[in-house]
Amino acid sequence: MAVAFTKEESFETASETLLPDRPISPHPNLVTEAGLKALELQFQQAREAYDTATPIEDVNERRRQTANPLRDLRYLAARLRSAQLMPDPKSTDRVAFGSTVTFHRDDGRVQTYRIVGEDEADPKAGTISYVSPVARLLMGKAVGDMVQTGGQELEIITIT
Repeated sequence: MAVAFTKEESFETASETLLPDRPISPHPNLVTEAGLKALELQFQQAREAYDTATPIEDVNERRRQTANPLRDLRYLAARLRSAQLMPDPKSTDRVAFGSTVTFHRDDGRVQTYRIVGEDEADPKAGTISYVSPVARLLMGKAVGDMVQTGGQELEIITIT
């Protein structure tokens, strides 16, 4: 039998399974209680996906199926190790990590966001990362304060 017909891993298959690690932020990994629980759940789900794929007999298919879960496990393990659980803000006098802040924009829009950790930020769901430009501008400000961003003025209406 010619070597061309043996079932060995090809270079292409191997390169498909060597995924680069997800980038780790250089910022402190501050998390809310909900954010920490979400990281733990994502880690568990990645572990389950990996465990489901490991019994696959075909080595190439097993590598394809375990590549994403392995990459996610490495990332999530690092994020869980570095997580710094932040307490809820003690006051609503000033915008802080964990605060929900509502502000009015020049164009008439009123927006509300909770300031959270990087991994839990989802602007469409009403959360922004504490390292985002808007959050950085709002941190430490009080109701009635105004900040400038992108040629617009934002006025803080409420902090909860």
